[in-house]
Amino acid sequence: MKKMVYFFAAAAAALMCSAVTSAAEFGLKPGNPEIKSANSLAFGPTDVLFVGDTKSATVFAISTGDTEGDASKATVEVSNIGVNLNDMFSGPTTINDLVVNPTTGTVFVACETKGRPSIVKITEGGKRIHRISLNDVLYSSVVLADAPEDKVTGEGRRKRNNRADAITDLAFFEGKLLISGLKTLGSPSSVRELDFPFVKSDKGIGVQIYHAAHGKEEDTSAMRTFVPLMIDGKPNLLAAYVCTPLVKIPLDALESVGGKVNATTVAELGNRNKPLDMISYEKDGAEFLLLSNSARGVMKISTAGLKENKGLTEPVRGGGTAGQGFDSVESMNGVVQMDKLNDTHAVVLIDNNGSLDLKTVALP
Repeated sequence: MKKMVYFFAAAAAALMCSAVTSAAEFGLKPGNPEIKSANSLAFGPTDVLFVGDTKSATVFAISTGDTEGDASKATVEVSNIGVNLNDMFSGPTTINDLVVNPTTGTVFVACETKGRPSIVKITEGGKRIHRISLNDVLYSSVVLADAPEDKVTGEGRRKRNNRADAITDLAFFEGKLLISGLKTLGSPSSVRELDFPFVKSDKGIGVQIYHAAHGKEEDTSAMRTFVPLMIDGKPNLLAAYVCTPLVKIPLDALESVGGKVNATTVAELGNRNKPLDMISYEKDGAEFLLLSNSARGVMKISTAGLKENKGLTEPVRGGGTAGQGFDSVESMNGVVQMDKLNDTHAVVLIDNNGSLDLKTVALP
């Protein structure tokens, strides 16, 4: 019994030490974050989880205490995770996003039940699924400047609430949090680059793209998913939009805060399609993007030639494709969410005709 007490005391002390370190380094303070929606997730340094809340146009940084584990040895398998979550929250539950702690391999999931947001932690290979308490945690937050007003505008097919796209994706890269979404002034489509620890928000920079499937320049639709990527030693974003242009944006272009950048459309991946999630990885000495889609499955896209790719400037009609080459990954049909687990594997959420399964799969 004494050994057991000592074990739990040591574990609690280690967790407290981790939390104190997070607070000291990243300006986190104890409290109860008032998260109104959990739409996008990204992992930051040590145990910090970023949560994008579109309803309040706010990003939260939360110390999870998740410091134990080895992602290189981790695996997770959960059949019918949707049923598990429905039972846990006593109602139909939607999974909005998932992310993996790159150090420990722990999976975190953003959920919503009857309009109530939750963050779920999955450990022990999927044997333990539990909701993270947001009472008295270490956290910080930043409200996005110039976010769309939370109201429905337009009529007919153009009727929409742009606040729903205030935050569409997050990524932590080289000490900064990158945020895609919509803003109000100037070009609505935007990317924000926030220092962490949070000091203040910026109004972001507008993004204009050439949409080859539409045959015209556009700046009103938010990018749906993106990854930071080094191209010829320089940091860039590779971003996918609905219907389905893939664009690159040099990160140094984001320094002109409040301005506008013209992205380079490096591929058109087919119309009538919505990109869902994207990761980058290396295999056999080459680098690839893995992009899941609503209507066109999972695409393995080569990054070779991105530096030389000057961009599409002519229409691509009839659902055709052009630009960067890709292969369809038939073995990953049904993937709606994914994140890189380690150098050789990813964690994916697969929709099998309504049954949601969480699996570990080899990177193709």
